[in-house]
Amino acid sequence: MFNVNDIKNGMTIKYEGNIYQVVEFQHVKPGKGSAFVKTKLYNLRTDSTQEITFNAGIKLEKAEIKKSQMSYLYNDGNNYIFMDNNTYDQLPIPKEKLEDNIKYLKEGLNVEVMNYEGEIIGISLPEKITYKVISAPDAVKGNTTSGAQKDITIETGYTLKAPLFISEGESVVITTKDGKYAGRG
Repeated sequence: MFNVNDIKNGMTIKYEGNIYQVVEFQHVKPGKGSAFVKTKLYNLRTDSTQEITFNAGIKLEKAEIKKSQMSYLYNDGNNYIFMDNNTYDQLPIPKEKLEDNIKYLKEGLNVEVMNYEGEIIGISLPEKITYKVISAPDAVKGNTTSGAQKDITIETGYTLKAPLFISEGESVVITTKDGKYAGRG
């Protein structure tokens, strides 16, 4: 337990049965009345952000999130199988826990798996990942406006916009935060 006045960005807390990560906070001391702390919290289970206000001086419980380095191995249909890089234990993670991250998973990719008291909270991907382009149709004649783009498909099956000069078989770098083309690999 810790005092809400000691809250910091990036901290993980347990509050009302949920696990949150502190995105931002602000200590407020109004002229009248008691002080309070306004927070913006990211719910690690529901993948949503909430604003919660706490009265100054209350106690909160810290949530110890264990992070393990793992490699993605394969998909067995319902689960995505990861291997712990230290113990070589295999861990199946249900599709629902991975959500949008599925489109970035390729064999051998190293990720950080977040675990709270045996419950898999989710995974954290590298900021940028290099992929092989498996489909990149030729540019259409006349489509040469400034910054023109075309749809390409990478090895995971994910389709995104990329510059016209990208061709099949090349490697491209994708930003996992927004799923956009970041450069050649």
